[in-house]
Amino acid sequence: MAGVTAPLATASAAPAPGPTATATAVVVEQPVAGADGIKTIVAARSDTFGDIANTLDSLAVHIGSTRFSLWDLGVVIAVLAIVLSAAWGASRLASRLLARTRLDLTQRLLTEKMVSLVIWAIAILVGIDVLGIDLTALTVFSGAFGLAIGFGLQKTFGNLIAGIILLMDKSIKPGDVIAIADQSGQYTFGQIRRIGIRAVSLTTRDQKEYLIPNENLMINQVENWSYSSRNVRIQVHVVIPYACDIELAEQLMLQSARSVKRVLVAPPPTVWLDSFADNGVAFVIHCWITDPEEGVGNVRSDVLKTLWRLMRENGIKVPYPQRDLNLRESEGLRDLIEAVRARPAGDERT
Repeated sequence: MAGVTAPLATASAAPAPGPTATATAVVVEQPVAGADGIKTIVAARSDTFGDIANTLDSLAVHIGSTRFSLWDLGVVIAVLAIVLSAAWGASRLASRLLARTRLDLTQRLLTEKMVSLVIWAIAILVGIDVLGIDLTALTVFSGAFGLAIGFGLQKTFGNLIAGIILLMDKSIKPGDVIAIADQSGQYTFGQIRRIGIRAVSLTTRDQKEYLIPNENLMINQVENWSYSSRNVRIQVHVVIPYACDIELAEQLMLQSARSVKRVLVAPPPTVWLDSFADNGVAFVIHCWITDPEEGVGNVRSDVLKTLWRLMRENGIKVPYPQRDLNLRESEGLRDLIEAVRARPAGDERT
């Protein structure tokens, strides 16, 4: 019996593998590899938090060979919150430090944008490194994301680059006064308040704020009133009667322009004879100001009000529109003339 038992024991100890006994190894991919390291650190520090982390990690969803747990989601949200908060705080700190430098407004804005781009790029790379995301596994996704950026966000990136270029060449900068046409086609002007990532903020005299894409200001023609000089010339049109003294009228026009506080002494105001109009002689008063953001219509109003007072004091009247009426000779007209002539003196009937 012993001779029979030994072979049986040997056979049971080393069974021959059958065709169905081969095990298939399943490799589970972990999209957020850093979550396991953070879970290990948490479990080493505290058993309670370690149990919570293990419980959250056990609540997982399998998509193919990829496993994504509730713990992974919590780690991603926490890391994103910390990284974004740190990047935002660093950007604000850099902005405050640059405000204390001697850079002008344009150079400071350009430096702030460049520093912000570097800070956010570093924040994204640090977040990816902390989460342990394998970028090679996201090759297809990154390609699709890059294609979406190329088609859907090309205007956004175009406006970003356009804003940086505008700040670099200083053709458009905060504080400049530029002229634009609104949606109704009415020509107006406004002052640039800020140059953002996407658009330029332009505020008009009636406190309407226009958001103009940076790309439009770079590729379209822009009328900048303060690009190389802040001096702006204003034209005031005046018509005086033919019978008045032209030299005296010119002196009164110059006096009215000089009396306005915002009108510059140099260049001095000038008066040009523009044309001979239907009801009088047309003049143009040219005067210069250096603060167009304060408005130009109010300067014209002050000049005209002062001129009105000076003309009345010197006996110069504002001409009224004159029209000549020509009547063709006809039989009915002759009868009317004869009837008027034959009317007795003192008869007021028509």
